[in-house]
Amino acid sequence: MPGIRRAPVPEAGESRTITEFPKEEMEMKEINRQIIGAALLASTLLGGSAAFAKDATVAFLMPDQGSTRYEEHDHPGFVAEMKKLCASCKIIYQNADGDIAKQQQQFNSAITQGAKVIVLDPVDSAAAASLVQLAQSQDVKVIAYDRPIPKAKADFYVSFDNKGIGKAIADSLVKHLKAKSVSPDGVGVLQINGSPTDAAAGLIRDGIHEGLASSGYKTLAEYDTPNWLPSNAQQWAAGQITRFNKQIVGVVAANDGTGGGAIAAFKAAGVDPVPPVTGNDATIAALQLIIAGDQYNTISKPSEIVAAAAANVAVKLIAGEKPKAETTLYDTPAQLFIPAVVTAENLKAEIIDKKINTAAELCTGRYAEGCKKLGISQ
Repeated sequence: MPGIRRAPVPEAGESRTITEFPKEEMEMKEINRQIIGAALLASTLLGGSAAFAKDATVAFLMPDQGSTRYEEHDHPGFVAEMKKLCASCKIIYQNADGDIAKQQQQFNSAITQGAKVIVLDPVDSAAAASLVQLAQSQDVKVIAYDRPIPKAKADFYVSFDNKGIGKAIADSLVKHLKAKSVSPDGVGVLQINGSPTDAAAGLIRDGIHEGLASSGYKTLAEYDTPNWLPSNAQQWAAGQITRFNKQIVGVVAANDGTGGGAIAAFKAAGVDPVPPVTGNDATIAALQLIIAGDQYNTISKPSEIVAAAAANVAVKLIAGEKPKAETTLYDTPAQLFIPAVVTAENLKAEIIDKKINTAAELCTGRYAEGCKKLGISQ
């Protein structure tokens, strides 16, 4: 997809990371410098925009707490960048707890409170179309965030490349299985997707399909996880373990929550070792599972990157300026970022060395020994 910011993900067995994605190879440090440089440049160029944005109200509406990322990364990252760009701006933050009606109420409330821009990560991508139309009818700008809104043209869309993420975690798992000489004969993988009401989950699902299509490994069963709830994923996975048992050689899970649910199901069934399970979001819990050897991979996508980008776009929109789009998705101008696949081999380099998390945060209790083996701690 033209215009997407790309970060390299190398082959299995290499010291940095294990998936070759995308096609061109660039050093991750160089990409980080480009992202930081772009942010600094945007901040400089936004000096005039900030003057126009003074005292404006901006709403930041997140979908659920099924993942800890919104409270731990997205919201703090957005607030931090907004304070740099427009210290006098008022920020309204709400989380819908996976409730469509609650998010609609929060959206309406934001308009009533005078929000000029609403950053919306929708609970239900289809239902969000009417919210976009309502806002735009009242001259309120909408930035679709993380999850796209296919049935309405938002003013801008900021996210990581979700289809690319799906393909990356699937490619990573397939390469790992082949590196371990796991024959595809008579075996296969489970696929656990995200919420059926989330358009981003659909993009991740499509990427997983693409990654598995020519792998040789059969998809034994596939599941769309209502509301991304780990408990739903765990319950479904438990049934598949009973059904397929040793035929399951891997699980492609769309995020860390659903992956964690699958791991819990295997452990409850007494399966040891747990087959490799993918993830996405690089939550602390998932990183610890990787350290312990229970989860195979995750996606490191520092949400502060997209949160900062959303803040920059918001200030431009308030000032009546047109943010620069690098690509389009669902006819909406967009800025997409591609993150890195993380496994035990490169967790220290991607997470600790880049100061996304500290050893003190990860290497607690039963994870201390695993941290020593991976060189994360002494």
